[in-house]
Amino acid sequence: MSMRIGVVTFPGSLDDRDAQRAVRIAGAEPVALWHADSDLRGVDGVILPGGFSYGDYLRCGAIARFSAVMDSVVKAAGDGMPVLGICNGFQILCEAHLLPGALTRNEHLHFRNRDQWLRIESTGSAWTAGYEAGQEILIPVKNGEGRYVADGRTLDELEGSGRIVARYVRGNPNGSQRDIAAISNEAGNVVGIMPHPEHAVEALTGPSVDGLGFFTSVLAHLGAHA
Repeated sequence: MSMRIGVVTFPGSLDDRDAQRAVRIAGAEPVALWHADSDLRGVDGVILPGGFSYGDYLRCGAIARFSAVMDSVVKAAGDGMPVLGICNGFQILCEAHLLPGALTRNEHLHFRNRDQWLRIESTGSAWTAGYEAGQEILIPVKNGEGRYVADGRTLDELEGSGRIVARYVRGNPNGSQRDIAAISNEAGNVVGIMPHPEHAVEALTGPSVDGLGFFTSVLAHLGAHA
């Protein structure tokens, strides 16, 4: 039976269809989830996609964090369900306290949209187990508030526990502390990433197919823990 991965749509989501397509290409069934509905429809994992939920009013992700679906996502994540937050989804995960730290305005105060090299630092997460540690991948980044910040103790804890999932290499597009592009929770089932792996799953439309590994990794993880 095919794995089912839910993709949440918030008001202002832009990349939900792209995430659904990436799930389908990876070999799973994408399931559309609505922000106002707490029912996760029996999915095996959840993706919070990129975009501008609620127009980024107040703070990016601050309003979406209180959506009905997020109560269910927080509970499911606590029970071990894999959850991936991409760009705005990463911001929502931080606002929901599923991940530490915050995403703030880019250091140079400009929106940055380009293909970006990352180095996979940890293969211990549900979403990166299919990569090799130290592997460099090329995927798009597009954000205005993508600078990851946290206090020194939190940064040291992330470093020491292997929870920095990916770092920017060959240039930092937003001034993120310690070049952080992606982090995970302690259990490794929740990952937030600022760049967009769902835009690098087909040679025709992406700069590479390097992002596909996030989606195939979680399917392998789910299969191993079935």
